[in-house]
Amino acid sequence: MQAKPLSGFRKHIGPLAAGLAFLSSFCFFLFGYPYHLIKREQANLFVFDRDYIAATYRGMGAVVRFVTDFLEQFFHLPVVGPLVIALLVTGIGIVTYRILRHFLGVWPSLGIAALVFVWSVLRETGNIYTTRYTVVVLGYLSLILAALQFKKAWQKIVAAIVFLAIGVWALGSPYHKYYGMLWNTPEVGYDRMIGLDAEVARENWDKVQELSKKDLYTVEASYCYNLAHAMKGDLGSTLMNHSQGMALFSLLPPVTIDKSAFSDCLAGEAWFQVGNVTVAEQAAIVALQSSPDHTGARYIKRLAEVNLISGEDGAAQKYLNLLSHTLFYGKWARSRMPGRQDEAVRASLAARRANLPAADFVHQSENPRRILLALLEANPSNDVARQYLLCYDLMRYDLDSFMEDYMAKPVKGRLYQEAILIWLSQNDRMNGQEIARFGVDESTVERMNRFYQNPVAFKDTYWLYYLKAMQPQESH
Repeated sequence: MQAKPLSGFRKHIGPLAAGLAFLSSFCFFLFGYPYHLIKREQANLFVFDRDYIAATYRGMGAVVRFVTDFLEQFFHLPVVGPLVIALLVTGIGIVTYRILRHFLGVWPSLGIAALVFVWSVLRETGNIYTTRYTVVVLGYLSLILAALQFKKAWQKIVAAIVFLAIGVWALGSPYHKYYGMLWNTPEVGYDRMIGLDAEVARENWDKVQELSKKDLYTVEASYCYNLAHAMKGDLGSTLMNHSQGMALFSLLPPVTIDKSAFSDCLAGEAWFQVGNVTVAEQAAIVALQSSPDHTGARYIKRLAEVNLISGEDGAAQKYLNLLSHTLFYGKWARSRMPGRQDEAVRASLAARRANLPAADFVHQSENPRRILLALLEANPSNDVARQYLLCYDLMRYDLDSFMEDYMAKPVKGRLYQEAILIWLSQNDRMNGQEIARFGVDESTVERMNRFYQNPVAFKDTYWLYYLKAMQPQESH
């Protein structure tokens, strides 16, 4: 059965609907859900190397895996990623409409095609976008449409059989459990969480601060907030402006195989910035092993970095060789090849190496204080590690350790001054001479007096954080 020729407005309804579908899906992924595709790219790796391609893309479904990995590398670009997905999902709608027009009228075909299009857009919005299944669906629908172009019934049947065989070889199974959810709905908070992680990886600290302004009430959100402010140098004043759920885990969470690849990869970021490349490397390896096909440009890039900093040039070169054959990381990798580094790269690596501990010891990320002390012993100018050490003491309510660490090198920070006043009060040293000795501003003392009159009005203070912890103990 062939579709009847269209006339008048109905001739243009298809192109108009396709244009609207493309524009809506493009805007959705560009403005409403921008980070899903970026995160997908970070876990993907496409290497322009003949031997790598021959070894990686073979067997059933090799074509779709090749096409998908090739397309996903462009998700690195904020505009191109949404453009690619918009073209794919719009293509699914168009091909579905053209198939249905062989059997149904314009409006029923358009209605069903619209539903299929919406399904294609929303199916993966609750998870990291799985581009492969979108390509698989478009591929099989295109083969069906191609078979329907033959006029005689027997030709359609033969073509369907041949095209199905081609589809199974090139595209793999029409559905697989690893393709993701059959249906889902957008979760804006989840995309913001992915955004925090993506911007942390880019070291875009201003954007991390912007995304974390509204409290997500998760450990990961607090962690990203803390890391951004540590890198900006004001964690000692801003720590209590954000909820600190699970306290210590929002500073330097341990890296364990019990957590997701997302959590472990994110955990490694702060360890890398404070200077402990051993734990950062562990986090990258765990994340790499947990990622699809054990690949991921972000993880491989981090492994190259930590090995360069550690002086393991042979191991670093292995990762750099892979990245040097990629579209968006090739220039970065080639500039860091041992023996080919310019002055700026060498200076950057030297600055990182200055933070390495002078003595080897067993690294246990469950005990960050010992690691932070070793880092500061190696480089007392490591301001990020110092901020983390002082805030770690505060969040454990260990004011004696805090005073010891603070006096080793006093640094500015509103919360530090608030903690000093608590310690002075506990040790019966709350007098003008002692307050001046520790450099506490008079305005902080006045603010503390107002705090005791109405504690809940001072939600961003260390005093309230400490008071809430002490109240249960005082009730016994």
